[in-house]
This record gives sequence, C-alpha cells and structure tokens, in this order.
Amino acid sequence: MNFTKSIVTFGLASIVLLSCKNATSKPALGTSSEATSISKKESSVVAKPETASFKIDGMTCAIGCAKTIETKLAKMGGVQKATVDFDKKKATVVFDAAVLTPEKITKAVESTGDGETYKVSEMKSKEKV
Repeated sequence: MNFTKSIVTFGLASIVLLSCKNATSKPALGTSSEATSISKKESSVVAKPETASFKIDGMTCAIGCAKTIETKLAKMGGVQKATVDFDKKKATVVFDAAVLTPEKITKAVESTGDGETYKVSEMKSKEKV
C-alpha cells in the first residue's frame, strides 16, 4: 500500500513539475491570472517609438510560458517595455522602430522554447505619438 502511494505521489509531482515548458521559477500565489510585465530603462532615447500588439498561441501557463516570452522580449535591444498577458493570450511591446521590426519580434517569440510551440498572429504595429 505504501509503495502504491509513493508511485502515485511521484507521478503527480512529475506532472506538476513538468507541465509548463521552460519553467524558470516557481509560481507565486495569485499570479496565474495576472498580466506580467517588465519595463526597460526609460532613460534611453528612442528614435522612432512604436507599439506592437499581437496574439500568442501555444502558451500553457503564466509562469513558464508567458514569463519566459516576456523576459526574452524585454531583453531585446530596442525594447522599452514588454507585457505578456497569459489569460488573454496577448502581448504588447513598446520598441524603437529604428532598431527592431515587428518581424524580428515575431521571430523572437516563435523561436522561444523548442521553436515550434509558440505562434504569433494578428500582429498590429502602430507609431507611438
């Protein structure tokens, strides 16, 4: 009986730990439905500010997927702010169009993880006034 309990416990623990791709941290309570955001330093001069918003398909969790994509976007040169909302499956990126293009942002998102999990659609980019 104890052996069976041990096997079931191990199996459940494995499922929980491996369910999110690219999990880099343990989830905090109450964060699964909140949008996560990371801001770059606002002191840098932006030659041509633009905002891109798009849908991301393939995310399975807020911490492992959305947070990983958001961190990757925020670290890109030219990105001022990156926000990924897991619940709405949407992302918003404020970037310098003189440095980045929406196509480069799409490639960065789609290459995250195994390169086949995440798909960008409905890309809309507009010049920030």
